[in-house]
Amino acid sequence: MEFLDLPPLLGASGCVRLPGSKSISNRTLLLAALAEGETDIRDLLASDDVERMLEALQALGVEWSRDGESDNYRVRGVGGPFPVKAADLFLGNAGTAFRPLTAALALSGGEYRLSGVARMHERPIGDLVDGLREIGADITYVGNEGFPPLHIRPAAIRPGGVVRVRGDVSSQFLTALLMALPLTGVETTVEVVGELISKPYIGITLDLMARFGVVVAREGWQRFTVPGNARYRSPGVVFVEGDASSASYFLAAGAIGGGPLRVEGVGRSSIQGDVRFAEALEQLGARIEMGDNWIEARAPDGGRLKAFDLDLNHIPDAAMTLAVAALFADGPCRLRNIASWRVKETDRIAAMANELRKVGATVEEGPDYLCVTAPARLVPAAIDTYDDHRMAMCFSLAALGDCRVRINDPKCVNKTFPTYFERFAEVTRPVPVIAIDGPSASGKGTVAARVAEALGYHCLDSGSLYRLVALAAMRAGVSFDDEPDVAVLAGSLPARFAEGRVFLGDEDVTEAIRTEEASVGASKVAVLAEVRAALLDRQREYRHAPGLVAEGRDIGSVIFPDAGTKFFLTATAQARAERRYKQLIEKGMAANMESLLKDLQDRDARDAARPVAPLQKLPDAVLLDTTEMDVEQAVGFVLDRVRS
Repeated sequence: MEFLDLPPLLGASGCVRLPGSKSISNRTLLLAALAEGETDIRDLLASDDVERMLEALQALGVEWSRDGESDNYRVRGVGGPFPVKAADLFLGNAGTAFRPLTAALALSGGEYRLSGVARMHERPIGDLVDGLREIGADITYVGNEGFPPLHIRPAAIRPGGVVRVRGDVSSQFLTALLMALPLTGVETTVEVVGELISKPYIGITLDLMARFGVVVAREGWQRFTVPGNARYRSPGVVFVEGDASSASYFLAAGAIGGGPLRVEGVGRSSIQGDVRFAEALEQLGARIEMGDNWIEARAPDGGRLKAFDLDLNHIPDAAMTLAVAALFADGPCRLRNIASWRVKETDRIAAMANELRKVGATVEEGPDYLCVTAPARLVPAAIDTYDDHRMAMCFSLAALGDCRVRINDPKCVNKTFPTYFERFAEVTRPVPVIAIDGPSASGKGTVAARVAEALGYHCLDSGSLYRLVALAAMRAGVSFDDEPDVAVLAGSLPARFAEGRVFLGDEDVTEAIRTEEASVGASKVAVLAEVRAALLDRQREYRHAPGLVAEGRDIGSVIFPDAGTKFFLTATAQARAERRYKQLIEKGMAANMESLLKDLQDRDARDAARPVAPLQKLPDAVLLDTTEMDVEQAVGFVLDRVRS
């Protein structure tokens, strides 16, 4: 499975221009297709769901064109039911295409088959089908009763009167009926059975229908009357608002990561109910400002979000963002009235609970609620996304908890926001890493420790990790050849580096890892693939605020390729041998200058030629020749470059 690793983040600020709303895009496309005249649609969302709608409309005889590579489209409406009377349509996992097309096709007098991905076939559609059958539609289930795929046949439609539809499963059922009923030409009333969820999404539907010339009379949220002889007529040009649900991730990032972070494309004048996510953030203490077409978020004055207990039925999609924001709250948080999560792209209540627990949260899951209590510290985790775009985008926020996060299947964001992670990277600040590499005895360990101390950063001596693995294996009685068990030890080493010393737990093992036995063991375990893989993640976990200075052979190429500053320390073999000779003599140990020089030269040759992590200067690394420098000068050079 593909994945994307997000580094720990220090904060978030900046400005993001939002992609078009999925809900508005697909509604507008369908209305433009059914209308008389041509409609220019500006800023249409480029995503998988919209692609499925465009493909379906084309198969149904609707002509549309795109203006070059822009997000502007022209749709030539058919002025009524679809002209193509037989089609087999695959609609992926696009509920905003599948539900409305089901209703429109049921009233088009043709024979159609509608299918999608496996998850689409698990999402209920029975309540919509029941409502359409009330007016004579001929729809059968190809598979399980109440679920797609569907087979629609020509039928004698009996328009008029009252149609009933449940409102407590998905608002898309009501949206589908309302958008299709003008095709009958007869006044029809739709009564909602039970509580209508996601009312703001019905507001979007009614607003867009009115723009296309059909005004629906509404009695509260229980009765909707579509007038007789209503026909859709193109308004000429329609601008698609930015996606308010997508805005939630960036607004939350601003509230968690300091801000100010502004989103453009939605604001005070938006027709989307999810703009009320900003109101929810305000209840958490975030500082919110809003204009007609923008919203801006900053962290609370106290820095941490307030715990909350909220009914979120009105913003079900954006509410997912609050579940992850709860990781940054000062107490237990409760999200209520979110039963519709169960029938979305995945069972979002179960999925959210599973993944929140991975990062350390305590979660209580109910039929229509979640209770989330943040851990004292987030733990690194690989987040499964369940082919659900919102799971991927929500959990990117966890990286703001000074925590490394892996997003599995990141391309699932293509459903609504293909460039999400690029935009997220533009407005977030990763914990900085200074990577230092170089040949043996070049001084990289000493320089790294001194630079880390001067900056107040954490320090990582990656070379010592392999010695620590060997030491831990010897103490545990694990053979150096036992790759799986050695890898387990490597992945859980309680190792830390401070003031030039190496610690295993609370024990100073600086000298213990320099014994001949530990050195030999380090060479043996360093070639084991499972050990290197375990230490790859282990090394990345040293990256914490305010920053990290890391030194070692593949530190800037493999471990931290995104390091903001990289150095390659070197010196002549003669100079390095003299330094090593001096160190040994000062420790009262016997030393031979010629032998030391030859050993270093031989090691340089082996290191440069080895297939794994060969010794070489990276193209983006700064070369620092320390032959004529003392430690203070080398440290000063690195600090000057970093600070500039």
